[in-house]
Amino acid sequence: MSEKRESLEKVYSKGDILALAFGAMIGWGWVMLSGYWVEQAGWVGAVIAFLIGGVMCIFVGLCYAELTPALPCAGGGLVFAYRAMGYKLGWITIWCTCFAYVGVAAWEGIAISTAVNYIIPIPQLGYLWTIAGYEVYASWSAIGMVVGLILIIINLRGGKGAVLFQNVATIGLTLAGLFFIISGISIGDSKFLGDAIKSGNGVFSVLLMVPAMYVGFDVIPQSAEEMNIPKKQIGKILIFSILLAAVWYVAMCIGIALAAPSDIRLNGAVPVADAAAFMYGNPIMGKVVILGALCGILTSWNGFIIGGARVLFAMGRAKMLPPIFGKVHSKTQAPVAAIILIGIICELAPLLGKNALVWFVNASSFGVVLTYLFVCLSFIIIRKKEPDLERPFKVKNHKFIGYGAIIISVAFISLYLPFSSGGLVWPYEWGMILFWAVLGIVLSLMTQKAYPNVTLKERELLIFGELYARKEIVGESLSNNKNAN
Repeated sequence: MSEKRESLEKVYSKGDILALAFGAMIGWGWVMLSGYWVEQAGWVGAVIAFLIGGVMCIFVGLCYAELTPALPCAGGGLVFAYRAMGYKLGWITIWCTCFAYVGVAAWEGIAISTAVNYIIPIPQLGYLWTIAGYEVYASWSAIGMVVGLILIIINLRGGKGAVLFQNVATIGLTLAGLFFIISGISIGDSKFLGDAIKSGNGVFSVLLMVPAMYVGFDVIPQSAEEMNIPKKQIGKILIFSILLAAVWYVAMCIGIALAAPSDIRLNGAVPVADAAAFMYGNPIMGKVVILGALCGILTSWNGFIIGGARVLFAMGRAKMLPPIFGKVHSKTQAPVAAIILIGIICELAPLLGKNALVWFVNASSFGVVLTYLFVCLSFIIIRKKEPDLERPFKVKNHKFIGYGAIIISVAFISLYLPFSSGGLVWPYEWGMILFWAVLGIVLSLMTQKAYPNVTLKERELLIFGELYARKEIVGESLSNNKNAN
């Protein structure tokens, strides 16, 4: 290989990894959408939806938990799918992953404008346009754009600062959420519960959103190259983060169902905050919850900027995107071009208005479940093709887990298709998917022009490095060097 393989600095501890995954999974969705979940499905229906999602994620998470410490290279799904299925399916897998991450990161700008408006009403200045019945003002959009810019700058300064910010914000998020859950269960009233299960369609509508609420544990594989912990612990932390998220969402559905009546859960500007204000008979309590919940926006946003940037960097390093994406800053070790691309999309998202929040959630969920399907297929294929691969975290009953995860992923994918009662909406949600597909095609063509003659051996080393490259591709001499190390 004629050029040096760029690498990322090992800076993440066990606590950093857990904060990264848990903070990314929890985010802000519970603040804005938990009332909607309960109203659509009933409080038991919402719990069932999140338990089903949790089981799905445990199955899928076990596939990730085995593959990540076995192949701890930046890129996650790219690394696994390329190893199992080759270039084309590896490319599609990681582009779906990137769509999911960027989609979640993008809607955080909309969420934070909504949250700030609850605490301090934003003057409606600078009317821009109306999208799907919602009037978009420059003053409202500017909040999300400014905060997004701050997060991009933090990430451009390197992984250490980004993960320190994540740790602090995760603590604030957890305290606010626990305060609300404990309040709802202890001083709420069962008369507010309403129907246990409203309808099958209601449960399905919540299920559509569940993958986007759980997405976040898979930022761990994206950051595997930067972890400074024993490899076996990576898989354990990943599964533990999923269990924590499942407990959180179930408790939140029960908490808000007890906390306030139906009209507040459904019609409140920020349902959890309005429910807290109702419980205590004081609007200040709603603002207290919002201040803590703002941390949830920041943890999710920051987590997906970190994860998405690592995805784009891994593609650039593997010569699967234009060269600029595979470079890191000489001092900060940050993948600058990848962070800037995500930043541009995050800066534009608030201009779509509040209604775009649900569009981004649903569209990014589709990207999530497609990624899960490809990774679970990779898990089965790599077990068959490379039975002797060192697996620090080895899943028992791998066929049951792997094929179960594949079936679950296919079932979830079907929920988004046009024939489903909860299928994605044209033109908004399918339009986002179409835009991302076209962008991928354009970047792919640019990449082929920039790198017309990449050998199999060169790409193998760029993706996996000498330590994890396959000897049948790179040759015995490099394999002997790997064993010597």
